[in-house]
Amino acid sequence: MDQSTIQIELKENGVAVWTLNHPPSNTIHDELLEDLQKCIEDVSSRPEVRVIVIRSAHPKIFLAGMDIKMMVSKGSEQINRPGSIAVSSRRLQQVLKELEQLPKPVIAAISGHALGGGCELALACDFRIMSAGSIGLTEISLGLIPGGGGTQRLVRLLGRAKATELIFLGRRLSAEEAAAYGLVTKTVSPETFNVEVMTFADRLAKGAIQAMGLAKACLLAAEDREGHGYTLESEAFEQTFTTGEPMEGLAAFFSKRPANFIACSDRYRLHS
Repeated sequence: MDQSTIQIELKENGVAVWTLNHPPSNTIHDELLEDLQKCIEDVSSRPEVRVIVIRSAHPKIFLAGMDIKMMVSKGSEQINRPGSIAVSSRRLQQVLKELEQLPKPVIAAISGHALGGGCELALACDFRIMSAGSIGLTEISLGLIPGGGGTQRLVRLLGRAKATELIFLGRRLSAEEAAAYGLVTKTVSPETFNVEVMTFADRLAKGAIQAMGLAKACLLAAEDREGHGYTLESEAFEQTFTTGEPMEGLAAFFSKRPANFIACSDRYRLHS
């Protein structure tokens, strides 16, 4: 059941491989979110699927995050409609939450950059195996904050101190740095990447998958997943658009120049 942006292959050992393919740069777009949700719904009702591996068809990008051009267009349209940007944020949060709650092991096979929303998708997986590229929640460089649950999952994975450092500084971590932080499960060489990912997936697939699913539900229940953190994140994500910082950050991104957020702060003070 291939989708337009995700190719699906089921191996004999019950490992389903989902290959993200949204050219030219594997950005998160409405279509990809819809396809991902369909894949999640489909695999939920298929007992023959024991483990899911999410990888990329792009040689250098696992998942690039939100489509910047779409974000600019939607941001301009939605900024005068209070609540609409938060709704878009909650849409991404909901799909990644459904991925996180799958009662089967999910592996993010990262062989390229996983920045912003790409990192958020990886955080929603149970394991992250990385060989190349960089990973991080880099939204702050655009005057934004993570809006797909990243502020919540990174704190739970690494603790508040490390999460604050990585988010405030917009750190792009190499595979080795990410492993040192505990952000990725393991690093492997590019030459053995595919073999090691599938070996790891096969080991899980041979295990007590139903028990793993029950344990996963208990592990998730140990954290307050139904709290107010995700709602606060989506509302704060929308609020960034009232500061002027995203417009400066996005303009700087397209112009390939450093963003001048100090000027935005001065203008914000004048108008607040």
